[in-house]
This record gives sequence, structure tokens and C-alpha cells, in this order.
Amino acid sequence: VSTRALPLLFLNLGGEMLYILDQRLRAQSIPGEKARKDEWTDVDRKRVMNDIITTMFNKKFMEELFKPQELYSKKALRTVYDRLAHASIMRLNQASMDKLYDLMTMAFKYQVLLCPRPKDILLITFNHLDAIKDFVHNAPGILNQVDETFRQLIEVYGCLSAGEFQLIRQTLLAFFQDMHIRVSIFLKDKVQNSNGRFVLPISGPVPWGTEVPGLIRMFNHNGEEVRRTEFTTDGNYVTPQREGSFELYGDRVLKLGTNMYSVSRPVETHMSGSSKNLASHAKENIVPNPMAKEELNFLARLLGDVEVNKPGGSEMGFRLNLFTTDEEEEHAELTRPEELSYKVINIEATQEQAQLSRILGELEVAEPAPGSGAKGEDLLALMDAL
Repeated sequence: VSTRALPLLFLNLGGEMLYILDQRLRAQSIPGEKARKDEWTDVDRKRVMNDIITTMFNKKFMEELFKPQELYSKKALRTVYDRLAHASIMRLNQASMDKLYDLMTMAFKYQVLLCPRPKDILLITFNHLDAIKDFVHNAPGILNQVDETFRQLIEVYGCLSAGEFQLIRQTLLAFFQDMHIRVSIFLKDKVQNSNGRFVLPISGPVPWGTEVPGLIRMFNHNGEEVRRTEFTTDGNYVTPQREGSFELYGDRVLKLGTNMYSVSRPVETHMSGSSKNLASHAKENIVPNPMAKEELNFLARLLGDVEVNKPGGSEMGFRLNLFTTDEEEEHAELTRPEELSYKVINIEATQEQAQLSRILGELEVAEPAPGSGAKGEDLLALMDAL
């Protein structure tokens, strides 16, 4: 298991989330002069995107994210994105949030499967960050936050070996291996089967630095080539013209990770039979978390440092529906498997620290072992504080 996979997982899933939200907000927005008070406008869309990106690339959050650590559980990661999606005036009900998360995970899973070589996962990440920078190109402060994360990625991952990137790729694929959600775009493009499994192409560019298959070379013990044998392949392979740029700015060449919703297309998700079986057997871990007091203490320390911006008392949150109609969303809400219910305790970060201390005193939890650190939950506490 790689301890360097989490930042790439978080940033790429976050990029996919922003693609989807931007597309849906654009589809549902009304011109400002015609919009009623409860309807979306383009100003609202930009505000939502700016608020979510500001929270996503918060300096403290990124510092915690980039610390070497194992991946979160699927439930913990889903909780992070639930809170991130609600970091602005936008509100999603559970069915729409389920659909959003399904689209995010299946899109990135497809990209990880298709990346020509493990190191190209970094190019996929850069494609997402390039697009995110376009979303906030008129907000220099937020743009600087994204650029700072860009530099961290280059510093941390630029020097990793091919073997380390392969371990990162295997870690990501292990995380996604039981997810087989059918997505209409993938089904229509025939890159996904009806059982939710992806179809990998046998044609196209080969990885940078490799040769088109079709030739076997034989060498003697002195390393001299002594014979060649050619063979035919079923695929139509080509050599890439150049390597994608791993710099702050540049042509990534690779198109994986770019916005597939830039042309408006309706997107539906359906859980395959294998995923339903997995969900029906999933059991919630009811063992008390011995790190709970540690996490709340971490949150208490952050309360004095992070400025919390919440909608004003008279300002209502806008609801976003990821389904075609309200009836479809209501049906999806009623038919959600119970295992998908995420019971989250929200800590109101604007309360006095004294009240939080009182809560801490009432918690009956085991103290963490000396030297142990919270795996992932610190980031959830930090997300509450932002």
C-alpha cells in the first residue's frame, strides 16, 4: 500500500466533482434579471465554485492531506466530499449526493485504468488542476491556492520512481476494485459493459518511452542483437509524438482527466448486480473510535486559527438536483440501500471553545496509544473547521 496515494485520490475526485457541479449549475441557472429569489443564477454558480475550491485547497487542509498516510475508508472519504460539496450555499439531498459521488468515483477509476504508464496519473491530476484554475481565473487569491498545491505535487511526486508510481496505481485500483456503477456516458460510448466493468482498448498510443508491439529481439550473452522476429497484433498502436509536461504550465498531451461534461450530456448512474450484493453485505463498524477525543482536540486547536464563513441568517441555501426531474430524485431517495446512509455528527465550528471543551469532557472514549496518529479523521475535523 502506498502512503502517497491519498492526495492524488482526493484531488482527482474533487476535480471530477467540480466538473459535474459546474455542468449542472450551468444547466439549471437562470439569467439574473429573470431569476426568482429561489432560482440559480450564474453569479450563484461562480460563488459556489469559488467557495468549494477555496475550502478544497485550504492551506492547512493541504498540509494535512500531503502527510504520508494510508487511504481513508470509502465511508470516510465519502463524508469528506459530502462536507466539501456543502461548503457553500448549495444543498444536495442524499440521493443527488449519491449520484454525484458515483459519477466522481467511476470517472476517476476509468482514468486510472486507462493511464498508459503509472506516472501518467500525475498528468491526469494536472489536467484536473488546470481545469480548476480555469474555474477561478478571475479570483487571484484562490488561483494562488491552487498553484501552491500544484507546486507541492511537483515537489513531492516529481522525484518518485516508476516503481513508486506503480505502487500508487495499484493502491488506487485496490480502492476502486469493488465499484461497478454503470454510467450512461460510458455505456453510450461502449467503454463500459452492462455489468459496470470497463472495456480496455487494444489500440491507440503506447506509453511514452516504449515501442509499438510487433517485434521480438534476441540478444546473446554479450548483449548483442542476434535475431529479430516480427509478429502481428490485433490492435492498431501508434507512438506518442511527445511526452506530456510535468511543469506548472504546459501541454499535458494526455486527455484523461479533462472535463467530459464540457458538452452538455445527460448522465445517469445505476448500481450493477455485483455492487448491490456488496452493499447488502456491508456492515457498519460499530466499534467506538478510540481516536474521537484526539480528533475533537485537533478541531478545538483549529477553531482559533480558521475563519469560518457561513451564509447569513436570512440567506437560504440553494438546492441542486442531479436528476432530470424532482420525481426521479425523490424515487432515488426512497430506494436508497440502508447501507448508503452516512450518519455524520456535525460540529458547529462557530460555537465557543468552552462549549466544545464541555463536550470533550462528556465523551467516554479510550485515550489513543502514545505516538499514534488519527488516520484520516483529522482531515474530517479540519473540514468541519473550514
